[in-house]
Amino acid sequence: MPTPHALPDLALVSALLRNAARAEILPRAQSPDPRLKADGTWVTDADLAMQTRVQHELAALWPHIPLLGEEMSAEAQQQLMAKEAASPDGPGLWVLDPLDGTSNFSAGLPVFGPSLAWIQGGQVRLGVVVDVMRDEVFSAALGAGAFLNGQPLRVPATQVPLSKTIACIDFKRLSAPLATQLAMRPPYSSQRSIGSVALDWCWVAAGRFHLYLHGSQGLWDYAAGSLILSEAGGREQTLAGDAVFNNTLEKRSAVCAGDAELFAQWTHWLAANDGAPR
Repeated sequence: MPTPHALPDLALVSALLRNAARAEILPRAQSPDPRLKADGTWVTDADLAMQTRVQHELAALWPHIPLLGEEMSAEAQQQLMAKEAASPDGPGLWVLDPLDGTSNFSAGLPVFGPSLAWIQGGQVRLGVVVDVMRDEVFSAALGAGAFLNGQPLRVPATQVPLSKTIACIDFKRLSAPLATQLAMRPPYSSQRSIGSVALDWCWVAAGRFHLYLHGSQGLWDYAAGSLILSEAGGREQTLAGDAVFNNTLEKRSAVCAGDAELFAQWTHWLAANDGAPR
């Protein structure tokens, strides 16, 4: 039986999430058996098994910290967030997406994984994202830096001008005017969309994308990844210019770049081309 711990430890949480993913997600990748939920999104046995396992293992180590999971009811999620917001000195809560990129997983596209964050006192304090098929563990602790497989992670220095950048963009959640401007006269060299919000953030942190834009994502999608990018030296905000994390379940847009200069150019272009939230 594991010994309960007072505070979450990044290395321990990282190992827990990686091991759970290898046990619950990887063996199911060849037969995902997807089905639609009431909200129109996909769910698989891997999502449910992963959430059950992670919740059980976290409770064994940190029984005083509750878990908010994507596969919980909206009512239960709201109750947990309200309790956390009302108790800034309390233990906080875990926020889990057991399988980010379920559509990819269901289609046999090898870009997916779990995302786990610890929120306490109105801040994201720990974040871990696992790229299951590449066996990459991205992690960060507030004020202590970001890591990739346990090694320090910083956004690589680059002198790439905006016109030569690679952008990660989810067009379907953007306003029609902004999406049209991006399609007709993009400020970047090329664009990708990999189908996993949590890994979008991590790949910006790793320098695989220079820019990022997403119109609407849930707390479990961005909580861990946004901390990882911030601790790796990246820049981020919403389309409205606010901090992405606001300690609520409200959907948030995300505008990101790997360094301050590109971020300034990217946000300037968006502001000049109807980048206001819709």
